Amino acid sequence: MRTSLPVLPDSLLTHRMAAGHTECVCDGEVRYDPVKSAWLVAMAAGAAVGGAATFTWMAFAVFLGATAVVLLFGHSLGSHRKLIHDSFQCPRWLEYVLVYLGVQVGLAGPIGLLRQHELRDYAQRLPNCHDYLRHGRSFWRDAWWQLHCSLELRQPPSLALESRIADDPFYRFLERTWMAQQLLPAALLFLYGGWGFVFWGVCARVTAGVFGHWMIGYLAHNHGSMNHTVCGAAVQGRNVRFASLLTMGECWHNNHHAFPGSARLGLLPGEWDPGWWALSGLRRLGLVWSLRLPDDLQTRPEVVSATSVRTSSGRPTWHQTIASYARPDGSDAARAATRLTLYSRPVTNSSHERISAARSVGMKKYESM
Repeated sequence: MRTSLPVLPDSLLTHRMAAGHTECVCDGEVRYDPVKSAWLVAMAAGAAVGGAATFTWMAFAVFLGATAVVLLFGHSLGSHRKLIHDSFQCPRWLEYVLVYLGVQVGLAGPIGLLRQHELRDYAQRLPNCHDYLRHGRSFWRDAWWQLHCSLELRQPPSLALESRIADDPFYRFLERTWMAQQLLPAALLFLYGGWGFVFWGVCARVTAGVFGHWMIGYLAHNHGSMNHTVCGAAVQGRNVRFASLLTMGECWHNNHHAFPGSARLGLLPGEWDPGWWALSGLRRLGLVWSLRLPDDLQTRPEVVSATSVRTSSGRPTWHQTIASYARPDGSDAARAATRLTLYSRPVTNSSHERISAARSVGMKKYESM
């Protein structure tokens, strides 16, 4: 029997995703996705067979350089910190360049990637969600699911996108042609270095990007340290310290779960964040501005320090959570008490009105192209 959507933290009331009941992110089937699977298999085969047959140190250097560029400027800055979270501002031309480089990672088109991210983010913040969305199965099962399958929810949440994204001709073009966008760099690499540059600069790069994205996603939801706990969430993010340089700072996922709109992901001393270093350099050049940090974001009473007093089960109690976040005047304690009562109360008409009003400002329902 379905239950009404419980009272959500304020941070979810303006989320791009919205659902009528919590079970919608649990009720679905994981099915083999032939297009997704064939894309990865083709790239991996090209990398393994073609790459081995044409290996040179120069081709390997092209692989390292191209992978670093698309991961840093494309995936981390363009797709994630800008398009998805809008954590900094920049000229439109620079945004297009960064997002285009993000498409070069080979995961999906810009709108498709945003849709996947928002669904996971929304589902993970609810009390429960499908194991596919939380990387909740074994290592090998999750690898098969994420790399070769897709989740089909019976009643998926609706997605509302800002008009500046949903109606942008360039983004819609990239969404329709994201696989074909590998042809231009492949042609240029072929002209400069033959098939070896193509196999290493395209096939190996895409394979590393897709496989690495899954690997870090799995580790960042199952293994690693925690600075914060998001109370009531289906899964906690983890910080995967050893991968800081490999992921351009995207490995600080516990920090990201706590402060998703922050342009800086490595927040503590020793948390290396190449993405933040790049943004800092671009800011000095006057190319980016209005970089958001945790102090600039909406207060979230459900986010508490992971060092809070814990119960024997390892989780903060609700009254400890509220007390640990309260201001001296008690205002945050009262607010937290309202939001963190085990998500037990149904959505009221006023809650639905708040969601509708928040989502109507600059947002529109996204129709698949």
